[in-house]
Formats: sequence, C-alpha cells, structure tokens
Amino acid sequence: MMRARSLLARIALIFLALSEVEGQLSSTFYDTTCPNLSSTVQTAVNSAVATEARMGASLVRLHFHDCFVNGCDGSILLDDSTNITSEKTARPNNNSVRGYDVIDTIKSQVEGICSGVVSCADIVALAARDSVVALGGPSWTVLFGRRDSLTANQTGANSDLLPSNSSLSNLISGFSAKGLSTQDMIALSGAHTIGQARCITFRTHIYNETNINSTYATSVQANCPFNGGDDNLSPLDVQTPTTFDIDYYTNLINQQGLLHSDQELFNNGSADSQVTTYANDQTTFFSDFAAAMVNMGNISPLTGTSGEIRTNCRVPN
Repeated sequence: MMRARSLLARIALIFLALSEVEGQLSSTFYDTTCPNLSSTVQTAVNSAVATEARMGASLVRLHFHDCFVNGCDGSILLDDSTNITSEKTARPNNNSVRGYDVIDTIKSQVEGICSGVVSCADIVALAARDSVVALGGPSWTVLFGRRDSLTANQTGANSDLLPSNSSLSNLISGFSAKGLSTQDMIALSGAHTIGQARCITFRTHIYNETNINSTYATSVQANCPFNGGDDNLSPLDVQTPTTFDIDYYTNLINQQGLLHSDQELFNNGSADSQVTTYANDQTTFFSDFAAAMVNMGNISPLTGTSGEIRTNCRVPN
C-alpha cells in the first residue's frame, strides 16, 4: 500500500511538473516552427510606424488592453458576431484602440511563412516590442507560446481597463490585481511618452483641476474646447510625442501630465520618487520598462491545449 501511494505521489509530481512547463512561455518557442517570425513582424511594424509614427503607440496600447482583460489572449481582436460581444466596443476601447488592420496584415504575412503556427496574441506582443524599438525605446526578449481565446469579454474590458480619471491608489490596486507591482505600473505608464489622447479623456483635468501648469493647460485647451471636440487629439508627451524617451516623466514634474491619471504619478504621493528617478535616468527607466513589459506579457496566457491558433485574428476558427 505504501509503495502504491509513493508511486501515485511520484506520478502526480511528474504531471505537475509537465503542466508547469507547458504553462511557461519561452523565447525559443518558434525557433524551429517559424524561424523567420521576428524579422517578418519587425519589417511590417517598421513599415507601419514609418507611415504613421502614432501607430507605434497604438500597437503598444493594443497589447496592454489585451493583457488586462482575461490575460494576453488576443481577445481584443475578435469582432462582434452572433456568439461574441466584442471588446472593441467596450467603453475604454471604442473609437480609441487602433492597430487592428496592422495586426491583420502581419498575421497574413506570418500565415504565409508558417501557417497555423503563430497565435495572434503572440503577434500583438511582438509588435508592441518592435514598435517601442522603432521609436527609439528599449528592446527586450519577447516570450512566446500564448494561444488565442475563443471568445471576448466586454464586461471585463469595461471593469478592468483603468479610466483616465483614476487616482494613484486605483492605479496601484488595478495593476496589483493583475500581478504587477507599483514599480511596474509607474514604468508602464511611461509608454505615454508616445501617442495621443482624445479631448474627452482629459477635458476635466485641463479645465477643472489645479495640479496642472496653467500655461500648459491653456495651450491644450486651444484644441480641446470646454464643449464639443471630444475626439480632438493632443500628444501625451508635449515635447517629443513620437520618440520613446523620458520626457513624459519630466513633464509630470513640471505639472504637464495630459491625463489626470498621468499627473497622479507626481502629485505629492508615493510615486513621486520613482518618477524623479526616471526623469533623471533614462537607462533605469528603459530597463524597468522592458522588465515590466515582460511581466505584463505574462498575465494569464492560454498555453498548451487551451484556446487555439486563430487563422483570422478577428474570428475564432
């Protein structure tokens, strides 16, 4: 009886070890099955960013909004259907998240070199890295092995994607709920050194709040009237909106954060010291940002036999 129990225990440990290995992402996942993946995606991303520099920020944001809802599973890419209520029309995403067509193009090219092998979720993760590099930011080793979800979660998108009026405590708790540290949150917020935001997301901050440089507020108000113009765009980093650098943090110290949630990172709170560090040390910011992107890319991926490898990123197979 004891030998039988011992044998069963050993078998259980073996299955546990196998499941842990299966659930891990790997930098070499496609080395033999799709060896030209990285160069194919990089070429496509560089072309898209050369055509429109803002697309780099959009592809980074696409990865973020995917991972924060049910994990990094490509669910944000699914269109509405009779069985799916798309995350694309959730409040934080509707008329805001972009880059779907670029992912479609990349997926088509990847299918041409290794059909049925690479998930849409992995393509989104790789495109985010290549976008940051294309705009002058750091590189990092992307881990692969994610599989694509079979459905979307619009309710989760509405609840888990933090709004632009979030307080510092809400930001900390929201990221913590996804397994990300406060340092990860502050570093990932640095992605706002590129890209633009719609007037509706920052109107209250520039008109009704006091923790903002008055000259800066006035300049932004010129393109964001008190009434109307909800979709008018302003750069998140007023100095270098298409260069991945540390100006975002410098702007926060100067009370030039465009969003309420941006300025919360430097507002006499616990995040102030980390913002100051990044504003004075690009090497540290780049290193922390790269590490935080890997951490974010590890949020609850589908692996092994879960999910599927979609042929078309917009619909389940």
